[in-house]
Amino acid sequence: MSLISKLPGPLLVFLGAFCLSFGGLIVKSFEGATLWQILFWRQLFFVLLVIIFLLFTYKKKIFVALYKSGVPGFIGGIVLGLGFSAYVFAMYNTTVANANFIIQTQAIFLAIFGYLFLKEKISKLTLASIILAISGILLMVGSSLSPGQLSGNLVAFIMPSSFAVLIIIVRKYPNVDMIPLQLFAGIVAMLIGYFASTKINISTHDLFLALIAGFFQVGLGFIFITIGAKKTLSAIVGILMMTEAVFGPFWAWLFLDESPEFFALIGGTIILFAVFIQFYSLLSREKISK
Repeated sequence: MSLISKLPGPLLVFLGAFCLSFGGLIVKSFEGATLWQILFWRQLFFVLLVIIFLLFTYKKKIFVALYKSGVPGFIGGIVLGLGFSAYVFAMYNTTVANANFIIQTQAIFLAIFGYLFLKEKISKLTLASIILAISGILLMVGSSLSPGQLSGNLVAFIMPSSFAVLIIIVRKYPNVDMIPLQLFAGIVAMLIGYFASTKINISTHDLFLALIAGFFQVGLGFIFITIGAKKTLSAIVGILMMTEAVFGPFWAWLFLDESPEFFALIGGTIILFAVFIQFYSLLSREKISK
Protein backbone atom coordinates (compact mmCIF):
# COMPACT_ATOMS: atom_id res chain seq x y z
CA MET A 1 0.00 0.00 0.00
CA SER A 2 2.91 2.37 0.72
CA LEU A 3 4.15 1.75 -2.83
CA ILE A 4 0.88 3.13 -4.23
CA SER A 5 1.13 6.30 -2.14
CA LYS A 6 4.66 6.95 -3.46
CA LEU A 7 3.52 7.11 -7.09
CA PRO A 8 2.95 10.59 -8.63
CA GLY A 9 -0.57 11.90 -8.04
CA PRO A 10 -1.43 12.55 -11.72
CA LEU A 11 -0.28 9.04 -12.64
CA LEU A 12 -2.56 7.54 -9.96
CA VAL A 13 -5.54 9.58 -11.15
CA PHE A 14 -4.90 8.50 -14.74
CA LEU A 15 -4.63 4.83 -13.70
CA GLY A 16 -7.85 5.16 -11.69
CA ALA A 17 -9.77 6.67 -14.60
CA PHE A 18 -8.31 4.01 -16.90
CA CYS A 19 -9.60 1.27 -14.57
CA LEU A 20 -13.06 2.86 -14.43
CA SER A 21 -13.21 3.04 -18.24
CA PHE A 22 -13.73 -0.74 -18.41
CA GLY A 23 -17.04 -0.50 -16.50
CA GLY A 24 -19.36 -0.48 -19.51
CA LEU A 25 -17.51 -3.30 -21.24
CA ILE A 26 -17.67 -5.50 -18.13
CA VAL A 27 -21.36 -4.81 -17.38
CA LYS A 28 -22.39 -5.60 -20.95
CA SER A 29 -20.27 -8.80 -20.98
CA PHE A 30 -22.34 -10.59 -18.32
CA GLU A 31 -24.12 -13.62 -19.77
CA GLY A 32 -27.16 -14.31 -17.60
CA ALA A 33 -26.95 -12.11 -14.51
CA THR A 34 -29.65 -9.48 -14.07
CA LEU A 35 -28.97 -5.81 -13.44
CA TRP A 36 -29.46 -6.16 -9.69
CA GLN A 37 -27.41 -9.35 -9.43
CA ILE A 38 -24.54 -7.57 -11.16
CA LEU A 39 -24.86 -4.69 -8.71
CA PHE A 40 -24.88 -6.99 -5.66
CA TRP A 41 -21.84 -9.07 -6.59
CA ARG A 42 -19.86 -6.16 -8.00
CA GLN A 43 -20.29 -4.16 -4.80
CA LEU A 44 -19.68 -7.20 -2.58
CA PHE A 45 -16.20 -7.61 -4.06
CA PHE A 46 -15.70 -3.85 -3.92
CA VAL A 47 -16.52 -3.85 -0.19
CA LEU A 48 -14.08 -6.72 0.41
CA LEU A 49 -11.28 -4.83 -1.33
CA VAL A 50 -11.96 -1.62 0.62
CA ILE A 51 -11.94 -3.58 3.90
CA ILE A 52 -8.59 -5.15 2.98
CA PHE A 53 -7.21 -1.71 2.12
CA LEU A 54 -8.47 -0.24 5.42
CA LEU A 55 -6.96 -3.11 7.40
CA PHE A 56 -3.56 -2.56 5.78
CA THR A 57 -3.82 1.20 6.25
CA TYR A 58 -5.31 1.54 9.75
CA LYS A 59 -4.71 -1.96 11.19
CA LYS A 60 -6.38 -2.07 14.64
CA LYS A 61 -7.64 1.51 14.28
CA ILE A 62 -10.03 0.68 11.42
CA PHE A 63 -13.13 1.27 13.57
CA VAL A 64 -11.70 4.57 14.79
CA ALA A 65 -11.31 5.66 11.16
CA LEU A 66 -14.91 4.68 10.40
CA TYR A 67 -16.14 6.55 13.48
CA LYS A 68 -14.17 9.70 12.61
CA SER A 69 -15.84 9.91 9.21
CA GLY A 70 -19.00 10.74 11.18
CA VAL A 71 -22.30 11.95 9.74
CA PRO A 72 -20.70 13.57 6.63
CA GLY A 73 -19.04 10.26 5.75
CA PHE A 74 -22.27 8.34 6.31
CA ILE A 75 -24.35 10.72 4.19
CA GLY A 76 -21.66 10.87 1.51
CA GLY A 77 -21.58 7.07 1.49
CA ILE A 78 -25.33 6.85 0.91
CA VAL A 79 -25.14 9.37 -1.93
CA LEU A 80 -22.18 7.62 -3.56
CA GLY A 81 -23.92 4.27 -3.10
CA LEU A 82 -26.85 5.58 -5.12
CA GLY A 83 -24.32 6.72 -7.74
CA PHE A 84 -22.83 3.20 -7.89
CA SER A 85 -26.31 1.77 -8.41
CA ALA A 86 -27.16 4.32 -11.10
CA TYR A 87 -23.91 3.49 -12.90
CA VAL A 88 -24.82 -0.17 -13.34
CA PHE A 89 -28.41 0.69 -14.31
CA ALA A 90 -27.24 3.22 -16.91
CA MET A 91 -24.64 0.90 -18.43
CA TYR A 92 -27.32 -1.81 -18.60
CA ASN A 93 -29.93 0.44 -20.28
CA THR A 94 -28.04 2.81 -22.57
CA THR A 95 -24.85 2.87 -24.62
CA VAL A 96 -21.44 2.99 -22.98
CA ALA A 97 -20.67 6.21 -24.86
CA ASN A 98 -23.80 7.97 -23.58
CA ALA A 99 -23.15 6.94 -19.99
CA ASN A 100 -19.49 7.97 -20.10
CA PHE A 101 -20.24 11.33 -21.68
CA ILE A 102 -22.94 12.06 -19.09
CA ILE A 103 -20.55 11.14 -16.26
CA GLN A 104 -18.28 13.98 -17.34
CA THR A 105 -20.96 16.53 -16.43
CA GLN A 106 -19.84 16.06 -12.80
CA ALA A 107 -17.68 19.20 -13.19
CA ILE A 108 -20.78 21.16 -14.19
CA PHE A 109 -22.80 19.81 -11.25
CA LEU A 110 -19.88 20.63 -8.96
CA ALA A 111 -19.85 24.25 -10.12
CA ILE A 112 -23.62 24.58 -9.58
CA PHE A 113 -23.62 22.84 -6.18
CA GLY A 114 -20.58 24.85 -5.12
CA TYR A 115 -22.52 28.03 -5.86
CA LEU A 116 -25.64 26.82 -4.04
CA PHE A 117 -24.07 25.25 -0.94
CA LEU A 118 -20.59 26.78 -0.59
CA LYS A 119 -21.35 30.22 -2.03
CA GLU A 120 -18.58 29.80 -4.62
CA LYS A 121 -18.87 32.32 -7.44
CA ILE A 122 -19.55 31.13 -10.98
CA SER A 123 -17.22 32.78 -13.50
CA LYS A 124 -18.20 33.73 -17.03
CA LEU A 125 -16.21 30.76 -18.38
CA THR A 126 -18.01 28.42 -16.00
CA LEU A 127 -21.38 29.85 -17.01
CA ALA A 128 -20.46 29.32 -20.67
CA SER A 129 -19.46 25.71 -19.95
CA ILE A 130 -22.79 25.09 -18.17
CA ILE A 131 -24.77 26.43 -21.14
CA LEU A 132 -22.69 24.36 -23.57
CA ALA A 133 -23.07 21.21 -21.46
CA ILE A 134 -26.85 21.65 -21.26
CA SER A 135 -27.05 21.99 -25.05
CA GLY A 136 -24.98 18.82 -25.46
CA ILE A 137 -27.15 16.99 -22.95
CA LEU A 138 -30.36 18.02 -24.72
CA LEU A 139 -28.94 16.88 -28.05
CA MET A 140 -27.82 13.53 -26.62
CA VAL A 141 -30.88 12.71 -24.52
CA GLY A 142 -33.31 14.10 -27.08
CA SER A 143 -31.97 11.71 -29.71
CA SER A 144 -32.72 8.71 -27.47
CA LEU A 145 -36.29 8.01 -28.54
CA SER A 146 -36.46 4.41 -27.32
CA PRO A 147 -37.88 4.26 -23.75
CA GLY A 148 -35.15 1.90 -22.52
CA GLN A 149 -32.23 4.05 -23.65
CA LEU A 150 -33.92 7.24 -22.52
CA SER A 151 -34.39 5.86 -18.99
CA GLY A 152 -30.73 4.81 -18.96
CA ASN A 153 -29.63 8.29 -20.02
CA LEU A 154 -31.79 10.00 -17.39
CA VAL A 155 -30.67 7.70 -14.56
CA ALA A 156 -27.06 8.23 -15.65
CA PHE A 157 -27.30 11.81 -14.34
CA ILE A 158 -27.45 10.44 -10.79
CA MET A 159 -23.79 9.44 -11.18
CA PRO A 160 -22.21 12.87 -11.78
CA SER A 161 -24.60 14.59 -9.37
CA SER A 162 -23.74 12.08 -6.62
CA PHE A 163 -20.01 12.59 -7.20
CA ALA A 164 -20.53 16.35 -7.05
CA VAL A 165 -22.42 16.04 -3.73
CA LEU A 166 -19.61 13.86 -2.46
CA ILE A 167 -16.96 16.44 -3.35
CA ILE A 168 -19.02 19.23 -1.77
CA ILE A 169 -19.17 17.24 1.47
CA VAL A 170 -15.42 16.67 1.38
CA ARG A 171 -14.80 20.39 0.75
CA LYS A 172 -17.08 21.37 3.59
CA TYR A 173 -15.54 18.76 5.91
CA PRO A 174 -11.90 18.46 4.72
CA ASN A 175 -10.99 16.06 7.53
CA VAL A 176 -13.36 13.36 6.26
CA ASP A 177 -11.38 10.33 5.04
CA MET A 178 -12.67 9.21 1.63
CA ILE A 179 -11.81 5.51 2.00
CA PRO A 180 -14.19 4.74 4.92
CA LEU A 181 -16.83 6.72 3.03
CA GLN A 182 -16.38 4.38 0.07
CA LEU A 183 -16.98 1.41 2.36
CA PHE A 184 -20.39 2.87 3.34
CA ALA A 185 -21.15 3.49 -0.34
CA GLY A 186 -20.30 -0.06 -1.31
CA ILE A 187 -22.52 -1.49 1.42
CA VAL A 188 -25.45 0.75 0.41
CA ALA A 189 -25.22 -0.29 -3.26
CA MET A 190 -24.76 -3.95 -2.30
CA LEU A 191 -27.92 -3.87 -0.18
CA ILE A 192 -29.87 -2.22 -3.02
CA GLY A 193 -28.76 -4.98 -5.35
CA TYR A 194 -29.59 -7.70 -2.82
CA PHE A 195 -33.12 -6.54 -1.99
CA ALA A 196 -33.95 -5.74 -5.64
CA SER A 197 -32.87 -9.21 -6.80
CA THR A 198 -35.21 -12.19 -6.71
CA LYS A 199 -32.15 -14.42 -6.30
CA ILE A 200 -28.39 -13.83 -6.11
CA ASN A 201 -27.09 -17.06 -7.67
CA ILE A 202 -25.17 -16.43 -10.90
CA SER A 203 -22.92 -18.47 -13.19
CA THR A 204 -19.18 -18.92 -12.61
CA HIS A 205 -18.50 -16.79 -15.70
CA ASP A 206 -20.57 -13.90 -14.35
CA LEU A 207 -19.12 -14.30 -10.86
CA PHE A 208 -15.62 -13.91 -12.30
CA LEU A 209 -16.67 -10.74 -14.14
CA ALA A 210 -18.15 -9.39 -10.89
CA LEU A 211 -14.83 -10.09 -9.17
CA ILE A 212 -12.94 -8.20 -11.89
CA ALA A 213 -15.42 -5.31 -11.67
CA GLY A 214 -15.45 -5.05 -7.88
CA PHE A 215 -11.76 -5.60 -7.18
CA PHE A 216 -10.00 -4.02 -10.13
CA GLN A 217 -12.34 -1.81 -12.16
CA VAL A 218 -14.18 0.01 -9.34
CA GLY A 219 -12.03 -0.92 -6.32
CA LEU A 220 -8.57 -0.04 -7.58
CA GLY A 221 -10.04 2.74 -9.71
CA PHE A 222 -11.48 4.63 -6.74
CA ILE A 223 -8.50 3.92 -4.47
CA PHE A 224 -6.05 5.23 -7.09
CA ILE A 225 -8.16 8.36 -7.67
CA THR A 226 -8.66 9.00 -3.94
CA ILE A 227 -4.94 8.85 -3.17
CA GLY A 228 -3.84 10.61 -6.35
CA ALA A 229 -6.30 13.49 -5.99
CA LYS A 230 -4.66 14.52 -2.70
CA LYS A 231 -1.43 15.31 -4.60
CA THR A 232 -2.92 16.75 -7.80
CA LEU A 233 -4.52 20.08 -8.69
CA SER A 234 -8.30 19.75 -8.93
CA ALA A 235 -8.35 21.02 -12.52
CA ILE A 236 -5.74 18.44 -13.53
CA VAL A 237 -7.74 15.71 -11.79
CA GLY A 238 -10.79 16.66 -13.84
CA ILE A 239 -8.91 16.61 -17.12
CA LEU A 240 -7.35 13.23 -16.33
CA MET A 241 -10.78 11.87 -15.40
CA MET A 242 -11.83 12.48 -19.00
CA THR A 243 -9.75 9.38 -19.76
CA GLU A 244 -12.80 7.36 -18.74
CA ALA A 245 -15.00 9.12 -21.32
CA VAL A 246 -12.42 8.54 -24.07
CA PHE A 247 -11.52 4.91 -23.39
CA GLY A 248 -14.96 3.67 -22.24
CA PRO A 249 -16.67 3.99 -25.66
CA PHE A 250 -13.48 2.74 -27.33
CA TRP A 251 -13.55 -0.58 -25.39
CA ALA A 252 -17.26 -0.98 -26.23
CA TRP A 253 -16.57 -0.35 -29.92
CA LEU A 254 -13.51 -2.62 -29.98
CA PHE A 255 -14.92 -5.62 -28.09
CA LEU A 256 -18.71 -5.25 -28.35
CA ASP A 257 -19.03 -3.55 -31.74
CA GLU A 258 -21.14 -0.86 -30.04
CA SER A 259 -20.90 2.38 -32.02
CA PRO A 260 -22.36 5.59 -30.56
CA GLU A 261 -25.17 7.25 -32.52
CA PHE A 262 -24.31 10.36 -34.50
CA PHE A 263 -26.26 12.82 -32.32
CA ALA A 264 -24.96 11.14 -29.14
CA LEU A 265 -21.41 11.53 -30.42
CA ILE A 266 -21.94 15.21 -31.27
CA GLY A 267 -23.67 15.86 -27.92
CA GLY A 268 -20.91 14.03 -26.06
CA THR A 269 -18.23 16.04 -27.85
CA ILE A 270 -19.99 19.27 -26.82
CA ILE A 271 -20.13 18.05 -23.21
CA LEU A 272 -16.42 17.19 -23.21
CA PHE A 273 -15.60 20.61 -24.66
CA ALA A 274 -17.75 22.28 -21.99
CA VAL A 275 -16.01 20.29 -19.26
CA PHE A 276 -12.61 21.25 -20.68
CA ILE A 277 -13.62 24.94 -20.49
CA GLN A 278 -14.63 24.43 -16.86
CA PHE A 279 -11.30 22.83 -15.98
CA TYR A 280 -9.41 25.59 -17.81
CA SER A 281 -11.31 28.10 -15.66
CA LEU A 282 -10.40 26.19 -12.49
CA LEU A 283 -6.76 25.90 -13.49
CA SER A 284 -6.59 29.63 -14.24
CA ARG A 285 -8.05 30.49 -10.82
CA GLU A 286 -5.58 28.18 -9.06
CA LYS A 287 -2.63 29.80 -10.86
CA ILE A 288 -3.88 33.27 -9.91
CA SER A 289 -4.29 32.24 -6.25
CA LYS A 290 -0.63 31.19 -6.18
